[in-house]
Amino acid sequence: MVGQVGTFEHQGHVIALSGGVGGAKLSLGLSQILAPGQLSIVVNTGDDFEHLGLPISPDVDTTLYTLGNVQNPETGWGRENESWACLETLEELGGDTWFRLGDRDIATHLLRLSLLKEGKSLSEATASLAKALGIGHAILPMSDDPVRTFVTTPDGDLPFQEYFVKLQCAPEARSFRFEGIGTARPSAGFQSGLDDPSLSGVVICPSNPFVSVDPILDLPGIRQKLKQDHVKVIAVSPIVGGQALKGPAAKMMAELNIPASPSSVADHYRNILSGFVIDSVDADQAGIIESTHNIPVLVCNTVMKDLESKTALAKDTLQFLSTL
Repeated sequence: MVGQVGTFEHQGHVIALSGGVGGAKLSLGLSQILAPGQLSIVVNTGDDFEHLGLPISPDVDTTLYTLGNVQNPETGWGRENESWACLETLEELGGDTWFRLGDRDIATHLLRLSLLKEGKSLSEATASLAKALGIGHAILPMSDDPVRTFVTTPDGDLPFQEYFVKLQCAPEARSFRFEGIGTARPSAGFQSGLDDPSLSGVVICPSNPFVSVDPILDLPGIRQKLKQDHVKVIAVSPIVGGQALKGPAAKMMAELNIPASPSSVADHYRNILSGFVIDSVDADQAGIIESTHNIPVLVCNTVMKDLESKTALAKDTLQFLSTL
């Protein structure tokens, strides 16, 4: 099967590793070029948690809403045309409202809860939601087994959503822990994608390396698989001009005494990369990365403001992949 935009064609199957808004943006761009059978989007589930009795998968839902074209265009997460009657009533009743659940968003979590109670796996529940949103491309939780991210701070470990949403990333991050990672298995769809003879490459989206991508890579056997010579892996830097375009990655890097630079991100992934993509404003780092890590670097625009720029970055990334 061949995906095509203009005169560009890409052969084979691509796996995108994604988490959060930046990952969802590039995943959308890839979906404009690659046919459904060519693209598998593997999404971080370390952020998942239960709130008010509902199973919530924030990164999965951001991907679903983005590819389903129902995301809030102002935030990049949540549903468009959202209403808040349930949350307002919950507040009146003295309930916990620090995690903002809109009425439309709640419907997603209710249906997920129902499907899981029927015995469906998280992958099956996600596929059902994707179908309902008219999404043809595979959106795959990284695992159907629970993995939960904790942020180690001076005051102890915090569940990720409490750190990220409730405390607005204010505590100092000293390290990260993924509870359950040692026994979690890659989802069947993820594993079959890695074993696919037509796999042409793995794209690490511009997501937070520490809390969005590492949970995926730390699943048993994944890093070893990606180190194999026949698997081509490229990453798109989430750091542009010393800043993270979305989320706390740059803040975390500063607290971990790591320079907030594309070179640091390349170093973080160094054992698995075949190539690296950086933004034009960081072009001066290309030679450093190439000489230090002995990998080719593509310099292009990586800032995704609209569908055109998302698709352009996806095209540049796939063309780069085809040259490796």
